[in-house]
Amino acid sequence: MQAKSGIVSRSVSSVSSSRSGSFFARLLAILSVAVTIVMVDSVNADAEAANPKYAGIVVDAKTGNVLYSENADRLQYPASLTKMMTLYMTFEALEQGRIRLDTPVPFSAHAAAQAPTKLGVRAGGTITVEQGILGLVTLSANDAATALGEMLGGGSEDRFAQLMTAKAHALGMTRTTYRNANGLPNTAQMTTARDQARLGIALRQHFPQYYGYFSTRAFKFGSRTIRSHNRLVGSVRGVDGIKTGYTRAAGFNLVSSVQVDGKSIVGVVMGGASTPARDAQMRNLIATYLPKASSRGGSSALIAQAAPAPAMIVTPAPVQPQKAQQVAKTITAAQPPVSAAAADLSLPHKGPLPDARYQVAETEVAYAETAAPKSDNPLVAQPIPAPAKVKTMTFKQQAAAAAPKPTPASVPSEQGDTSVDNVTTASTTPSPTRAASTSNGPAGWVVQVGVSPSRQMAMELLEGAKSKGGKALASAKPFAVAYAAGGDQLYRARFGGFDDQRDAVNACKALKKAGIKCWAAAQ
Repeated sequence: MQAKSGIVSRSVSSVSSSRSGSFFARLLAILSVAVTIVMVDSVNADAEAANPKYAGIVVDAKTGNVLYSENADRLQYPASLTKMMTLYMTFEALEQGRIRLDTPVPFSAHAAAQAPTKLGVRAGGTITVEQGILGLVTLSANDAATALGEMLGGGSEDRFAQLMTAKAHALGMTRTTYRNANGLPNTAQMTTARDQARLGIALRQHFPQYYGYFSTRAFKFGSRTIRSHNRLVGSVRGVDGIKTGYTRAAGFNLVSSVQVDGKSIVGVVMGGASTPARDAQMRNLIATYLPKASSRGGSSALIAQAAPAPAMIVTPAPVQPQKAQQVAKTITAAQPPVSAAAADLSLPHKGPLPDARYQVAETEVAYAETAAPKSDNPLVAQPIPAPAKVKTMTFKQQAAAAAPKPTPASVPSEQGDTSVDNVTTASTTPSPTRAASTSNGPAGWVVQVGVSPSRQMAMELLEGAKSKGGKALASAKPFAVAYAAGGDQLYRARFGGFDDQRDAVNACKALKKAGIKCWAAAQ
């Protein structure tokens, strides 16, 4: 019995030793793979940093401090990072109540003809605004971006591009110019890594209620399951978006937002040599500079913490021409609460304007006020240039003037549609109901309802506002005043003819009750 017991004991010991050896073999194999991945990422990151097209920046989103910068102010092609501004404009329209998530977005022949990647909706079909948002953040759908741009631009993508550029300059993105809504190649469409960092922070800070869409991993579109192009979401701890981009001329671009352990950064990589090299460089930047970010200042009050988005978002099938159908209710992405505080990141403040703001016309600032910089940091200290103090001038009808169109040789070969630069800025003949503007408009008190890139759009804005203003605007005179801002010509949309301050303030209050922002001023 003792002999048998010894045999059994040795057998158990042998089995245990075998299992232990197998475990350590597997552990060594795992460690070997991990080391290999780290080495490959390191090699890719080093190669990316040596790439002559490379530009990058990392910003502490809580303090505005630039933690890392290389070629951050060099002009680059944005590629599909353009869609970040298209989404900013979409979120702004949602916040202002001009559109809803279930608003139909029509597809024109121009939108349907955009080069891939795309949702593939035919001309005459529609999707919802929410489907458009999801199509942009996951698939980077060019057709959906154009359709959204046309809808928000009053039927014109060129007009929407002007609005995008004006908004970029108002946000302090002074070196950015847009020519289309999707980022397909156009030699006049340029930006910088620093400007894209500003936009990434602005998206998080200004629209926390919609920012959760950027963490979407996949969504169901009709019978298709569309998965995100952003490989860092879900694979790098704390990454919650934002956007990828690629064209042959631009290289591989990526803007990433990271929020983890009370720290928050936004990183930008532009001009990458490949998807793996770009992603490896971003991983390297996150690993290097996230530990150096501040855990103080702003915290959760600066940027609302987004709840994890569901793995799959189900949306109704697109409505194709003559094939409208009953669909299930949309399941939306989890959305974070709206933050009540704002940080001094040299971004225009958000929030309602006061009931009345009294100042002479020459000192008005378009779009929003900016806080005085309180840091020596380049990103924060660079003020947003205010419009030059200029005399307003009489607007005269002019012939259409098209913006310069790049020569065929200068347009990269992968561009799907080269006719995206025909931007016209001429006015149209005003209708009898529209009052012709003088250099300063009617004397007395005025109510301003907005700023537009063209006189026609300003007058259309005024017509829409007057229809909602009721008796308070019954005798008001709509007019548009041209002025220069940062090299662009914009138009103030105003109502005049108010005899005193009280009438102007009461008219503005009536407009605000109808959901239209405004302010009163002495002319």
